[in-house]
Order: sequence, then C-alpha cells, then structure tokens
Amino acid sequence: HAMAAITNGIVYHGGLIPFSATFLTFSDYMRGSLRLAALAGLGSIFVFTHDSIGLGEDGPTHQPVEHLAALRAIPNFDVVRPGDANEVREAWKVILQRRKPAGLLLSRQNLPVVDRATHGDVALVAKGAYILKEASGSADVVLIATGSEVGVALATQEILEGAGISTRVVSAPCLEWFKETDSTYQEQVIPKGAKLRVSIEAGIAQGWRDYIGDSGIAISLEHFGASASAGKLFTEFGFGPDVIAAQIQNALK
Repeated sequence: HAMAAITNGIVYHGGLIPFSATFLTFSDYMRGSLRLAALAGLGSIFVFTHDSIGLGEDGPTHQPVEHLAALRAIPNFDVVRPGDANEVREAWKVILQRRKPAGLLLSRQNLPVVDRATHGDVALVAKGAYILKEASGSADVVLIATGSEVGVALATQEILEGAGISTRVVSAPCLEWFKETDSTYQEQVIPKGAKLRVSIEAGIAQGWRDYIGDSGIAISLEHFGASASAGKLFTEFGFGPDVIAAQIQNALK
C-alpha cells in the first residue's frame, strides 16, 4: 500500500514517471491507492508479475485467480496483460503515451516470442485486441486469449485447424483499450456471427460474457490454485490445448 501511495505521490509532484512492482496477488493490499490513481487520473504505472497459477510451487496464496476481474472493475484503470516480449514492449510504449493509471501484468514463466512474419502486427496492441493468427477460411471459432494463454490459444488453433475447423486467434492484451475502438473494428476482430467464441484466461470468467456471448465457452479458473509446476497446473486445471480443442469440438456438435 505504501509503495503504491508513494508512486502516486511522485506523479502528483511531477518531473518523473514512476512505476512500482510486485506479485499480482498483492494488488489486494494496494487497492486503495490504485483506486485513487484511477479517480484522480494519475499516470501511475503498476507492474504486476507472477500473474497466474503459472508461478507454480509458491502455492495458492501467491497465485492470483480473481485479481484480473477485480482490477478490471476499477473505472479509468487500464489492465494490460501482454502475450509475449514484443507485446510487452508495445504495451509499455502505449502506457507511457496515454499517461493514465495502468497495471502491466507479466508472467513468471518464460513465454515464446510470436513470429511477426506469420502473425498479426504487434503495433495493433494499441487497439487492445487484434487478430494474432487468422483462420484458414471464414472463422467458425474465435479464440480470445491474454497473457500466457495466448500460446495455449495458438496451440489449440493448430489442433482445430487440423480437424478442419476454421479457427482465428485474437490476442486481447487490454480490454479497456479495445472498448475505446469503434464498433466496426470490434466486429472485425471478434465477429458475433462466428459459430463459437471462446475466451482463454487463467482467472475467473467474470466479464468475458460481453465478448463470447451466452453460448460461448469461457476457459477459466473458478477456484484457487495449488502447489505444483506451471505445466502440471495448467494441464490439471483444463488449460491443455488438447482438452480445450475437445471441448470446442463437442460444443460444435
């Protein structure tokens, strides 16, 4: 709490652009100062690492579950969860340009860097969500993911495309930025006419119905984590690409 309050104080004073940093689960202790930054429109930057059950053996006390939704509930606060190193770079640039209160949520585990020669332009991070990997045809399924789950979505897409299901992957690092875009762009990225829209995020599903609709699938975490390796936890808790692909195929039937 003191750290976040000091960050706000430096912004009030001027002359510097401050940021603080801690585990995402400890944002609970900072909420008063986060809310004040949002209320006052301060350009405070709050970096949160260890943003999911992927932090592994530290166990459920340190593994955030409800924190993404809780931060998104704060008005005038940008929650940014990049999917790879290039998205982090682009997101940092946008945060500095916007000069609004923001939380930058980063994983503990190493994430693969997406090849931009074959995937969407990273500059589109500024729009909050964008087509990262297009479907082979008109998209029957749209997978929407954030952070470390972007890689899960790309792996799931490969399985579905191999099964003849045209699938698009959307990376959505900041839903607040996406909401600021016009309805035409939003429909282009996440078309309501797709047969199935699926969100993939290692946190509670609260808020995702706005994007996936009543008949969509939310791949989420509705309980606390456990003490185990990141890979084991993601597999055990339903974030394996094969499990997600099977769930989607059953839904399409």
